[in-house]
Amino acid sequence: MAAQNPSFESLASGDAIIEARNVSVNFGDVHALIDASLTVPEGQVRGLLGPNGAGKTTLVNVISTLLSPTSGTALVNGFDVTKQGKQVRSIIGLAGQYAAVDNLLTGRENLEIVGSLYQLSRSEAKAQANDVLERLSLTEAADRPVKTYSGGMRRRLDLGASLVGRPKVLILDEPTTGLDPRIRIELWDFLKDLVTEGTTVLLTTQYLEEADALADEITLIDSGRVIAEGTPSALKEKIGGSSLVLATRNSAEIAEAARLVAAIGNAEPVIDEDKASLSMHVDSDSGAIVQAAQALDSAGIAVSELALQSPSLDEVFLRLTKGGN
Repeated sequence: MAAQNPSFESLASGDAIIEARNVSVNFGDVHALIDASLTVPEGQVRGLLGPNGAGKTTLVNVISTLLSPTSGTALVNGFDVTKQGKQVRSIIGLAGQYAAVDNLLTGRENLEIVGSLYQLSRSEAKAQANDVLERLSLTEAADRPVKTYSGGMRRRLDLGASLVGRPKVLILDEPTTGLDPRIRIELWDFLKDLVTEGTTVLLTTQYLEEADALADEITLIDSGRVIAEGTPSALKEKIGGSSLVLATRNSAEIAEAARLVAAIGNAEPVIDEDKASLSMHVDSDSGAIVQAAQALDSAGIAVSELALQSPSLDEVFLRLTKGGN
């Protein structure tokens, strides 16, 4: 590990492999990041969540050396991202939001070239490329020019390029956007295998179920600031309570059902008119389900579903980012 910047000594902590402290990024009068701090232990999947424009990609770009912070400091495996960028880039893999592969080369050639950039031997690069192609279901198209690939195939190949070198730190910015559910699940399994083998993953995603399935801990960013972090379970407990979920047999009655149960909860019901259903945050011990059943029965509204559910990561996201900071 490289010698650390003396000004960063107070930040170094145990086996953390990604550390950022008070990182701010300004674009003129726009404050994309404001004193954002992050500590990721080695061998962890850290989910980075937030609304569009919250600053997730900006923080990823700082950590991956693509963007210099206006202020603050960051280390990856002990290397300062602004002063030791070459060393940082030698140990990370990065897949951004858009595919960056060569259209004229085949899928296999793209991956083998990346392997050579990681200074793998020719046989190692070929073996790693074959492994990635198989895991991402690209073997049959491996020897076709990338210009013949569909958008989803190009995205998978781009992800594969970030994996060939089996990097110590893998940074994925919305990696499964545009992938079908089967390929997404296969990628999840691949990432879990990599983490088991010692890779650390920093993951931004718009799919909250993806963060729930993969992330050991989650950092939530809104309006450029880190507003919450913890395990998915801890974040769910943070908002407390449960969700009252109901669906009416007659879709025309969902609005009236929402009016009747609104007084039971501590938030406005969220209605899905297409499914004739609603959900609403309530206190777990409030007797909400009994009260709702009584109110609906008195009004003659028949339901096909009425239940209490534990908070979801979606609810955490909506509750904690509401209104920004």
